[in-house]
Amino acid sequence: MTGPAPPYSAVPPRASLRSRQAMRKKAERAAKEKAAAAALEEEARSAARKAEQGEGDAPLALAREEYQCTGLLEQDFHELCARAGFSRIPKVTLRPSPSIPSGVLAKKEKDIEARLTRIQNKYSYFQPCIQVEIEHDDPKNVREIFLRGWKIEEKMLGILSKCLPTLANLQAVHLWKVGLTDLLLPSLIALLTSCTSLRTLSLEGNPLPEHSFYKLMGNESTLAHLSLRNNDIGDAAAKLIGQSLSTLRSSNRSLVSLVLSFNHISDVGAGYIAEGLRLNRSLLSLSLAHNDIGDAGALRLAEVLAPFALTHTEVVERRWLLLKESLGQPRKKHSEIKIDHPSSLSSNMAVDRLPLAKQNKTVAKKKVRRVGGPESRARQGRETEQQGEAEPDDRHGVLPQGPVYVQVPAPAETLNPLLEQAEHRDGKVFLPGNQELINLNLAHNHITEQGLQAFLAVVQGQQKRKGSAGAKGKPGLLRLSLQKNCFPPACKAFVQLQELMQLRDPVSKRKDKEEEQGVGV
Repeated sequence: MTGPAPPYSAVPPRASLRSRQAMRKKAERAAKEKAAAAALEEEARSAARKAEQGEGDAPLALAREEYQCTGLLEQDFHELCARAGFSRIPKVTLRPSPSIPSGVLAKKEKDIEARLTRIQNKYSYFQPCIQVEIEHDDPKNVREIFLRGWKIEEKMLGILSKCLPTLANLQAVHLWKVGLTDLLLPSLIALLTSCTSLRTLSLEGNPLPEHSFYKLMGNESTLAHLSLRNNDIGDAAAKLIGQSLSTLRSSNRSLVSLVLSFNHISDVGAGYIAEGLRLNRSLLSLSLAHNDIGDAGALRLAEVLAPFALTHTEVVERRWLLLKESLGQPRKKHSEIKIDHPSSLSSNMAVDRLPLAKQNKTVAKKKVRRVGGPESRARQGRETEQQGEAEPDDRHGVLPQGPVYVQVPAPAETLNPLLEQAEHRDGKVFLPGNQELINLNLAHNHITEQGLQAFLAVVQGQQKRKGSAGAKGKPGLLRLSLQKNCFPPACKAFVQLQELMQLRDPVSKRKDKEEEQGVGV
């Protein structure tokens, strides 16, 4: 006979023992993992402290910052983007060749491979990339850069500011719809300044709410050609641009071509631009096509191209400059002149009482002492006239279509326009007007026959002055575009103006000469 069984709790089941052992091992494993994580965290903190103190991986980071660009844009741009952490790096590609004529294209469409290539180019056009034009098939000889349709942020602009200045022959940068903002514009200006050979900038499709475009035309700017098409530029921005062209104290001396077409400039804005042309003697080409300019704006522009009367402030400044000349003080360039005299001077000063011929004689005597004799002075004047009238089409490089690009000579010390030979009529002082502007485009505006008559009078007056004995070789308007305005093409004044401009336009003359030579051959 067996005794009573022991209580159930006295003998633990085997399954319960196994579970406790598993739980113990799990707890030990979790403790080890927690200790390892704490060790890794402490190691990371230590590495961060060492990096801040210049230890550990700091030399590697420093090496990345000290990357030296080689002048190969594709290599430098890719390397800088990779070091900056970009996951998708835009490609650097050659700009596609001009479009193929329709007849040739029809033949090539039979080729399936050519058709697929054309479709691929069509859809890759707006992919983020940098298109370049090079010379002599040399990757280091990049001449122009095109960025179109993708946003350029501060980080990307910093990369471009490192690799573009190493391109010794970079002449032009074209930016179209790149999302530039007023805050990023100073960085772009610094980038342009660092590129020593850069002379052309196209910034199109980039409206700036704070109207900061005028900063591209500052005293430190070296740009010769500036295109600001399709930027929603209105009268407020036009006022700042006009002030950048010239004021009583300074004048832009580098810009020779300015494109402001496809904007919203009205008669008021055209007046501001005309105000800037009063004392500017470097701008050769101006496009205001496709704007909202009517007769009032056209009259303001025509006024500064013909002899115009000086304002009271300009007369005071002119008398002050003439007085300084008579006292033997050297002339300053217009861009360096500072107003250091009272804003109002008495009109009965000694300079006012001198006849105009006496004033010019006094100034001429000072010139003779500095130059070395009247014969030398006259000889230099004749040489200057000959150089100014010789081959205006080759010297200015006028193109038959689109914006006019001209060869940019080295900036020379120019005479302040207020010291030009003036004429006194009806108690007012008249300057000859701006005769340096050779191309003006006002197509697709709202100008009627009234504005047309004003420009006809300007061209006739410039033609007359050029043929006179006192002309100094300044060409005046050589091209004037007034098509698609509010007057019929068969308008008598328009036909007459076209005939006059055809005689003055060097491109038209060159075409006629080539046609005559072709017929002779």
